[in-house]
Amino acid sequence: MDFNFLAILVAALVPMVLGFIWYGPMLFQKAWMRESGMTEEKMKGSNMGVIFGLSFVLALLLAFFVQFLAIHQTGVVSLIGGDPTAEGILPSFQAFMDDYGSHFRTFKHGVLHGAVAGIFFVFPIMATNGMFERKSWKLTFINVGYWTLCLMLMGGIVCAWV
Repeated sequence: MDFNFLAILVAALVPMVLGFIWYGPMLFQKAWMRESGMTEEKMKGSNMGVIFGLSFVLALLLAFFVQFLAIHQTGVVSLIGGDPTAEGILPSFQAFMDDYGSHFRTFKHGVLHGAVAGIFFVFPIMATNGMFERKSWKLTFINVGYWTLCLMLMGGIVCAWV
């Protein structure tokens, strides 16, 4: 299994592009601003270059991790210590990879894993934070919907990109 930095890079762009749409005027900007307490003044009083730069670095980390959720072959490679070219690797490993190395490597499969991650990781974490921060369920669902869709698209990209 090869690490594909280009797939990770493209997947890391998903939160940026989707964020412009999701939190923009066409979709949830007004509701998100109202529910989160965000104002135009707060938005103008921040260094957007730093925010977007750090957001992209964090999206790279997320995209790197998503491949381990969506690509089953990473688990098989981890069983042999992560280096399929290392000395002492049994021929059974290569035979297994020849037979199953490309199974479940589709956009659709990655989207499924992204949806599962959104529902079973993102939702419980953000809902718990939202309850303790006394935020509305509306804000929780806006944010969870965004991150679930991001993970679905990111999973699809990294899983299908062979």
